[in-house]
Amino acid sequence: MKRIALTLSLCWLFISIHAQKSIDLSGRWQFHEGSEELPAQFDDAIQLPGSMLTNGKGDEISLQTPWMMQIDEHNPYYHGTFYAKYRQPGNIKVPFILQPEKYYVGPAWYQRIVEIPKAWKGQIIKLNLERAHWKTVVYVDGKNAGTNNRLCAPQEYDLSDCLTPGRHTLSILVDNRIHDVDPGENGHSISDNTQGLWNGIVGNISLKAYPRVCFDRIDVYPLLSAHTITVKMNVTNAGKKVKNADLQIGDQHFQQVLSPGNNHIEKTITMPEGVKYWDEFHPNLYKLSVAVSVKKERDERMINYGCREWGHQDGALTLNGHPVFMRGNVDCCTFPLTGYPSFDKSYWQRVFSVYKNYGLNHVRFHSWCPPDIAFEVADEMGIYCYVECSSWANQSTTLGDGKPIDDFIYQESEAIVKAYGNHPSFCMMSYGNEPGGENCTAYLRKFVTYWKSKDNRRIYTTAAGWPNIEESDWLSDSHPRIQLWGAGLKSIINSQEPSTRYDWSSYTSKFRQPMISHEIGQWCVYPRFEEIKKYTGAFKAHNFEIFQDRLRENHLLQYADSFLLASGKLQVLCYKADIEAALRTKNFGGFELLGLNDFPGQGTALTGVVDVFWDDKGYVTGKEYRRFCNSLVPLARMDKLVFNNDELFRASIEIADYQEPIHGAQVSWMVKDQAGKHLKSGKLDPKDIKIGNCQQIGNIEFPLDFVTTPQQLNLEVTINGRSNDWNFWVYPQHKVQARRDILITDTLDAQAIRVLHQGGKVLLSLGRGRVSKEYGGDVVVGFSSIFWNTLWTNHCPPHTLGILCDPNHPAFKEFPTTYHSDYQWQDAMSHSDAIRYDKISKDIRPIVRIIDDWFTARPLAMVFEVKVGKGSIIVSGADLMNDLEKRTSARQLRKSLIDYMSSTNFKPAVSVEIDTLQKLFLNIQNPTNKKD
Repeated sequence: MKRIALTLSLCWLFISIHAQKSIDLSGRWQFHEGSEELPAQFDDAIQLPGSMLTNGKGDEISLQTPWMMQIDEHNPYYHGTFYAKYRQPGNIKVPFILQPEKYYVGPAWYQRIVEIPKAWKGQIIKLNLERAHWKTVVYVDGKNAGTNNRLCAPQEYDLSDCLTPGRHTLSILVDNRIHDVDPGENGHSISDNTQGLWNGIVGNISLKAYPRVCFDRIDVYPLLSAHTITVKMNVTNAGKKVKNADLQIGDQHFQQVLSPGNNHIEKTITMPEGVKYWDEFHPNLYKLSVAVSVKKERDERMINYGCREWGHQDGALTLNGHPVFMRGNVDCCTFPLTGYPSFDKSYWQRVFSVYKNYGLNHVRFHSWCPPDIAFEVADEMGIYCYVECSSWANQSTTLGDGKPIDDFIYQESEAIVKAYGNHPSFCMMSYGNEPGGENCTAYLRKFVTYWKSKDNRRIYTTAAGWPNIEESDWLSDSHPRIQLWGAGLKSIINSQEPSTRYDWSSYTSKFRQPMISHEIGQWCVYPRFEEIKKYTGAFKAHNFEIFQDRLRENHLLQYADSFLLASGKLQVLCYKADIEAALRTKNFGGFELLGLNDFPGQGTALTGVVDVFWDDKGYVTGKEYRRFCNSLVPLARMDKLVFNNDELFRASIEIADYQEPIHGAQVSWMVKDQAGKHLKSGKLDPKDIKIGNCQQIGNIEFPLDFVTTPQQLNLEVTINGRSNDWNFWVYPQHKVQARRDILITDTLDAQAIRVLHQGGKVLLSLGRGRVSKEYGGDVVVGFSSIFWNTLWTNHCPPHTLGILCDPNHPAFKEFPTTYHSDYQWQDAMSHSDAIRYDKISKDIRPIVRIIDDWFTARPLAMVFEVKVGKGSIIVSGADLMNDLEKRTSARQLRKSLIDYMSSTNFKPAVSVEIDTLQKLFLNIQNPTNKKD
């Protein structure tokens, strides 16, 4: 990080800021809970900074705990048989959030003695509560000194008239109940889904003394394109007379007349030489000294600033005059050890280092605002911060309907900008998340217009998600992503043949402003149970314990790690598809992942490739993730990913470059097999690359007739040392033919039973909608991972997390695979029912497992083998009989299974009765009785 100091000298080097006199109030406070009025006696003690929860105070968790969140009245936890043991006193465990050790909602009192020094006589004395949760009332010596309900900004009290030199009793009431202002029960500023509805005071807690003439506020507006710095100040004159002051900004002095009370002053100075723009690659920071003096009294502040200018051109978001792309994550205020935000610089350095490691440059703070230290680190590391004003006005409240929340949003936004507005990393702001209310659009139109005219240092939109209005600087919209809420199996990734061709241009072209896709991904992974031991603080992962119990009861606990890794690989595939589609969309503004890290609430949404402690889960590294999520990414548009070897392979190569222009970019490509052997390679003509996306590099085309055996291949494209890659599959062309030695059927009819009794072989092909509910037919199988989680989406499909198999099993000799889902499995998963193989025999070991939702953890199979009488059978939940001329992967999987059945390796070890197998079938009136 580069710093240039501005002083009184010709070099503009400024002296360091004169420390304000202060009294640190951290430490032991007297404590009393439950009283509305100031208690005469305090019967307990508590440590601040901290909360009741981190101090072990509050009520035990019970079925009556009034969780602050939206909970469906039909939630199975409260009614389901399986969860009954977790509803018992002494064993209360909930599956839908991380569980606090204690819970308390109501008033609580904090009190201590303060000693005001004689030197503070006549000065302005302010009490600073960096973050209180939530409403506070301050008493000095038993007298009410004011109230404050800032939620995500510091609460400040002027106690000048109350605190004379000597001893005083300072009492603070903290009330975390919702009174007149309801920010929304699911908003992350208050919701138990993430940080929790804690009661306490954290961060800096102090008394500070200021001269009688001092700054109340300083806003710095650097404009590098004009080479100016405008400083807007509120200066307090606490005296009763007009005063002549010396105002110093940098090395420039101004004579200023100050009236009693608050004085708003605006000055513009010339920017010093050598100042450069701030961005993610060059987070240049500078210091500006601002001082006001009246005789011997002087108040001096040192303000950090950076120069950046936001805009948009031709529908693209611009920063400092060139296109920029937001590669973001949604931060939902998850702090599993404390329940409240961290004020530790090293914490935020680690978090944003993880962002950078996974190729991200942007964070959206979902319905909350972080403390100052987060912005300080973001300034230093070049992270673009999008802040929301503590609200998700939906479900429990509405916006724009005249409720107290309407005024609160303006007050909260003013406090947030006052506290953090000088940080160059504070780049974007909206009211909050996904608003509700008939008049919310009109309200937000006024809100955006107000802030655009008031403070042009950042860009503004209505809200995360919606509505789209003409006044917004950019649009936050959920349509540009591969899985919409409620889309189920109709989404692109579940309903369309695998490709890398699609983008969102047909939608984004309807709007003139840049668009950032809202909460893309939400792709889940299996729980990582070794994470349980990390919860050593105020919260415990009892939800994980419930999921682990379910897996154990279904005799699948030994597969937990395998389920994690296999579902994790599928999760990464889904995120790669989402991110690359965004990068392929012309002039797109970016995306915001939900999420890079897990979301522990709303049912438990394990959507992260890292956990809530920001540790990776073992199935993808940051280096691997950055291949498709970075400031410069090679891209390949392919119409299909599964081929016959009599076809041509075609890929159109382009680049998304949001770092710097490249002169004569060197572009090479290579095709490898699974063993890493190079099969094809080449170079494309050098290209001059500008900043932006959808820049065509060239085409790759070659016949696939050199592939004579089934192959999983990989195309890697490298542009100036940056590589990205895609798997594709090539199968020798063959015709589907009947086999005399194997009966291929979709029904266990008399012929199939006869073949089995005679010692023959049967391949039973079921397909979607053929399996009875008891045997797994109620499990909706799809190719993608689970979206968000089934508990919170009313069981929106798919209900599964991909497949798990042994790639060395002889059944896959002609169907190359890894142990997890990849695109060659998309067809089978899209034409399959899951089978509860434990209902047939607990001894079955499936050839292809389907990984079930962790809430139910059922033993599921797509393909398994058993003996029936003298015969042997493979049962496939996937349809391997219909439309095979159009279904290349299904045709090849069928061939591989048949070849296996014809080999000496086919020796099923588990025997079952034919009557048991027949129970698989859904009772339908017109079975197909199809044979091949």
